[in-house]
Amino acid sequence: MDPIQATLLVAAGVATGAFNAVAGGGSLIGFSALIAVGIPPLSAKFTSTVAVFPGNVASVAGGFRDLPPGPDIRNVLPAAVLGGVLGSVLLLVTPTRVFDMLVPFLVLAASAILAAQDRLDRLVRSSALRQGRPHPATLQVSIGLGGLYGGYIGAGFGIVLIAVLALLQREALTRTVAMKNLLSAVISFTAVVLFVLFGTVDWVGVALLAPATVVGGFVGARVLRRLPGGPLRAVVVAFGVIFGLVLLVRNVL
Repeated sequence: MDPIQATLLVAAGVATGAFNAVAGGGSLIGFSALIAVGIPPLSAKFTSTVAVFPGNVASVAGGFRDLPPGPDIRNVLPAAVLGGVLGSVLLLVTPTRVFDMLVPFLVLAASAILAAQDRLDRLVRSSALRQGRPHPATLQVSIGLGGLYGGYIGAGFGIVLIAVLALLQREALTRTVAMKNLLSAVISFTAVVLFVLFGTVDWVGVALLAPATVVGGFVGARVLRRLPGGPLRAVVVAFGVIFGLVLLVRNVL
């Protein structure tokens, strides 16, 4: 990897951490940058997942005191683990050529989820007015599907999880976010273990991205939070749409 490519990955790592801290969806930047420097898409997905995992752990540590009681956590962790394992295994058994064909659509799907975040936020806020509780199986299945999405696609799955939790549980927002962070870390951990053991991780890419995401997260928390999250998210969405369309033209059409 030449100095220009290394610099690009470091900059992408900083942007990934910063956008994750402010508006979400930053992992889409890191994944795209890995492809841009010549890492095959499937290996880029494995590498991106491993690189952003330390940030997931840091989020859990930061909100540990806000987590719901132990029984509530134990009730949903198995579904998250199962979904994460299934999504990761599905990705591992996907032929490289098939994944190359799917990547543009996955990038566009992640961009669509980011674009819909404000709408999901409104649904989350309105859910506080609902009466009664859904059947526990509904929550388990929903989290399992969120884990499946996280293990296979990854980008934007924190948004998916927080929407599921807020719509199906009656908890304070701080607890919902803390639970989302924990589930994201658990799902990411299952994916990291499987990808390291059975996937092709570019460790140079990890070495460049991982520390940069930590720096970016700090910068995002301290500086970029002064800026409105909507326009920042729009930048990521626009980037994802353009990059997805470029990949679509190159790989599919």
